[in-house]
Amino acid sequence: MDSTVADMSILFITNELCLDHFPGNKHPEQPDRLSAVLSSFQKIDFKDSVIEVLAEPIEETMLFDVHGEQMIKHLKDIHANGGGRVDEDTKMSSGSWLAACLAAGAGVQAINYLRAGNTDAAFCAIRPPGHHATPVQSMGFCLLNNVAITAKYLLSLGEKVLIVDYDAHHGNGTQDVFYADPNVLFVSFHQWPLYPGTGAMSETGSGEGEGTTLNIPLPAGTTGDIYLHAWDEIVMPKVEKFSPTWLLLSAGFDAHRRDPITDLGLTSGDYSLLTSRIIQTVPSGHRLVFLEGGYDLKALELSTTAVLHALIGETVFPEPVSNGGPGSESVSKITKLVKQNDF
Repeated sequence: MDSTVADMSILFITNELCLDHFPGNKHPEQPDRLSAVLSSFQKIDFKDSVIEVLAEPIEETMLFDVHGEQMIKHLKDIHANGGGRVDEDTKMSSGSWLAACLAAGAGVQAINYLRAGNTDAAFCAIRPPGHHATPVQSMGFCLLNNVAITAKYLLSLGEKVLIVDYDAHHGNGTQDVFYADPNVLFVSFHQWPLYPGTGAMSETGSGEGEGTTLNIPLPAGTTGDIYLHAWDEIVMPKVEKFSPTWLLLSAGFDAHRRDPITDLGLTSGDYSLLTSRIIQTVPSGHRLVFLEGGYDLKALELSTTAVLHALIGETVFPEPVSNGGPGSESVSKITKLVKQNDF
């Protein structure tokens, strides 16, 4: 490890109580997902560069910066009944509400640590995921929108926030929260078509936020070379123009080719390269990663390894990178749209 890497440090924030969210025996969003991430963390060879922090619950008042009172009441009522169905895909168990509050609180804690100058980047190893949760509805395995809550906190501090979401599913909830906000640039790479059916390239923001939503819908089988080309060709010009002060990364690993519920073609090596480029958009100390989706345990472990190394300044390849898949036509169409509309 070179001296530059050795001088860097990561905040790793988690809480084993997040394992107590249990949405059902056959549900894809199992506690073992977090166990796989924690296993990857235990195997890294730079533990002396990691500060481990126990996630604490969010202050309830901060939830209302993103979510409506009726939505929160609905979740708390389900919790009071010992759990139950939230929507067709989303269920709560007796431990789900506390897990959700821990997941939502982790990002705010991480921001406070990073602002104090304690670490160069942070990884929030939490569940349930959050990017589908809208201001008024929990959905798509998500209860509270962890990334959006953290972004709202940063906005209250006068920051400009870049949110990059490379989960295979479009982060409709995050998009909804910031669709008209000129101080948040939301960028989403996702499979198209796929749940939840949002994220068309024509969805670019509204009002003062026109042009601050950038969707990159990609066909099944898309490989890492296409992601990197889209990042360089489409995203970076937007980011340079926007000039963010903080980066929040919704790191869903279900774009991995092993994932059982999606059809994209990435490998953990691709996550290494892509993450390394993404984090360069803001200064060290302003980079925060959230675990989102990813439903193959081996893919989760390998991809987490790649991302943790990227945050410390190393590029590692647990698997070879992928290339040669479809998607170039989609990138060309999006590039043309962006240039035509000067977004």
